[in-house]
Amino acid sequence: MRSAVKSPAAVLGRTGDESVAGDSAARPRSALKFVLLVFALSVPFWLIGGVTDLQLMPGLSVSALMGFCPMVAALILVYRDGGVAGARALLIRSFDFKRIKSKRWLVPVLFLLPVVSLVVYELMRLMNLPLPAAQFHLFTALLMFTAFFVEALGEELGWSGYALEPMQARWGALGASALLGLVGIAWHLTPLLQMGRTPTWIAWWCVYALTFRIFTVWLYNNTGKSVFAAALFHATLNLAYLLFPVYGSHFDMRLAALVMACIAVIIIMVWGSKTLAGRANI
Repeated sequence: MRSAVKSPAAVLGRTGDESVAGDSAARPRSALKFVLLVFALSVPFWLIGGVTDLQLMPGLSVSALMGFCPMVAALILVYRDGGVAGARALLIRSFDFKRIKSKRWLVPVLFLLPVVSLVVYELMRLMNLPLPAAQFHLFTALLMFTAFFVEALGEELGWSGYALEPMQARWGALGASALLGLVGIAWHLTPLLQMGRTPTWIAWWCVYALTFRIFTVWLYNNTGKSVFAAALFHATLNLAYLLFPVYGSHFDMRLAALVMACIAVIIIMVWGSKTLAGRANI
């Protein structure tokens, strides 16, 4: 297996320890090139979001369509290095649920973020913060979840399926989580500003987004590096937010960020910062 030369000046790193498409061939990957390509592909969506008030749904700007850019960037890079076979191998990881050997990990994958939302709801209720009556429709929630899962695959095939491995190999799981989290924050800033979010809200959202990436890497590493699990978890994030209680209208980002940060600290202490998977090898 051929190892790539690691440059100290590289911001995001490169390694040959994993294949470009997920274990199919030993080719070096540059997470830096991937991130730059993602941002370049996202520019048209930011421009569209800047000239129109069109929303995909309440609270979700049309610029959210940039969510497919990480997948497209990863496919471009794996096709360049591995042709059609490489691109196919990456896409197949959309449903790599067979990697999840211990099905108990599906519990946090599906329910951790909804539980966080419930905790936030109860805290807001105890603090007498304004809360409108919940409007929950099962059919609508199922449609939203399906759409969110498709969009989450668009992101996680890139973030988890392509960029994460070379970053973990160099900086460990927590370091990779932090770097990917910061990249994700920078990537989302333009749409957030276009939606009129306040600086305070964005600041707390940054904490929320950073801890979310730690959670995602933790679950990815403990589910056999399953992109399917990462995307499923990502979909629960958006669903839990938009169902709280009316399209996220009263979601207290400050409380959510604090709850998430507390859970992240526990995860790091219990599973360790190197792998976020106990003694499991990454």
